[in-house]
Amino acid sequence: MQRVISRKVCMLGTFGVGKTSLVRRFVYNRFDEKYLSTIGVQISQKQLPPLQKGDSDEFVQYKFILWDLAHIEKFDSMIKNYFRGAHGAFVVFDLTRPDTLQTYSSFLDPFLQTNPNSKIIFIGNKIDLIESPDEELQQLEKIAACFKAPFFTTSAKTGENVEKMFIKMGGIFIED
Repeated sequence: MQRVISRKVCMLGTFGVGKTSLVRRFVYNRFDEKYLSTIGVQISQKQLPPLQKGDSDEFVQYKFILWDLAHIEKFDSMIKNYFRGAHGAFVVFDLTRPDTLQTYSSFLDPFLQTNPNSKIIFIGNKIDLIESPDEELQQLEKIAACFKAPFFTTSAKTGENVEKMFIKMGGIFIED
């Protein structure tokens, strides 16, 4: 038996970390070198391959409704409305800009206040652009450990680990 379940998942992070590029790579298998800042929210969707639920004969197929949110300095009630009903979030950092690892609480805190039971995965993007990411990876690992959440390093440009991060989110949902 197989069923399709929709899950709203938000892409969180400061400007230029690659949220839109990760969504484009996952949904359309495309990468665009041009930087276009997201204004407001862009919504995309894609269905994951079927995932087996534990040891049962049941398969679940998740349809992700991806909310790619523009980085907003001030979180007002309008932005919190974008968060409402989300089942999960990818918190995206730019590994070439270590300062992006310091800003996550400014958007993750309001998200978790709105959706305290949401699943979180931390993403260190642009791994293809750094030679020795040791320090950034240690920081990313510490942040993820604080939330008892998984983390991935990705490259929207090459596609490295992009599909894996989404499949991991589906796996987390299926565990519930």
